[in-house]
Amino acid sequence: MHYLVTGHTGFKGSWLSLWLSERGHTVSGLALDPVPGGLFERTDIGSLLTHDLRVDVRDAASVADAITSIAPDVVFHLAAQPLVRESYLRPRETFETNVIGTLNVLEAVAATPSVAAQVIVTTDKVYRNVDREAGYVESDPLGGDDPYSASKAMADLLSQSWVKSFPGAPTAIARGGNVIGGGDVSADRLLPDLLNSYAAGVPAEIRYPGAVRPWQHVLDCLNGYLMLSDALLAGRGGGTWNIGPGRDSFVSVGDVADLAASYWGAAASWSTVIGEQPHEANLLALDATRAEHVLGWRNRLRFRTSVEWTIDWQKAVLGGADAAVVSRAQLAAFDALG
Repeated sequence: MHYLVTGHTGFKGSWLSLWLSERGHTVSGLALDPVPGGLFERTDIGSLLTHDLRVDVRDAASVADAITSIAPDVVFHLAAQPLVRESYLRPRETFETNVIGTLNVLEAVAATPSVAAQVIVTTDKVYRNVDREAGYVESDPLGGDDPYSASKAMADLLSQSWVKSFPGAPTAIARGGNVIGGGDVSADRLLPDLLNSYAAGVPAEIRYPGAVRPWQHVLDCLNGYLMLSDALLAGRGGGTWNIGPGRDSFVSVGDVADLAASYWGAAASWSTVIGEQPHEANLLALDATRAEHVLGWRNRLRFRTSVEWTIDWQKAVLGGADAAVVSRAQLAAFDALG
């Protein structure tokens, strides 16, 4: 089976590409250049790929040429501008990447007869957020106050419309939570910022310590994507799906920082940023009951274990361990939990 991952140089895309390769599949990817020092570089994922292409998903012709020439069996569309704060700085690029980029992938897949399934990845932030404690379900209204959330909600609606208007490859739309895990070097993400500060021996700065998020280990999230692709290949699994963590993972940013500091040790600490900050949702939770009941998917790692695995990976690699060896060991340990 030949899998194509868009955004394969990013955090989730790198883990997904590595995992598919470990399962013995042929893997290709198209994406922008990787962030220096991230999982893609540290684990030499490029050497595992049949095609490792640098393509901007905003370029429709290049996307079409790449996908039709690769002729994959399954497409995972992860390529995106994934950061809320960055979307305030680069709103046009965010909308073009997340909306037009998704359209370009959908069009290219429609022109590629080999594709038997595609999974379009959006986010938990697609929902119209009213700060309610109950998790959002797939039928709840979509929305988005910041450019990132709005652009992903637009991409989600676009994908739903495309599937209904132009039947083709079986398609699932996956809405994941706030993923954490080893090898994430993206700016303005909580765990990377915390661990970089803790490793440097300086207090981490937190913008919204009271904000609650559905924290989830990257492997739990990706396992949901993989189960969706398997379901699509088996003739089911279409539509929209929440792939989010359980209630024990709806934890405030401040509590995550405290737990990470206790695991890290060495007098790790944090403080709250003073001054006005761009708007971000205060409370956000997903209800993944549908995926649990229909797909048989579940989170294998509880919240504390997810944080611990993230810190274990970081400490091991900072201590000189080979990142590819550490990553493959965590994949094997996760599979053993099945």
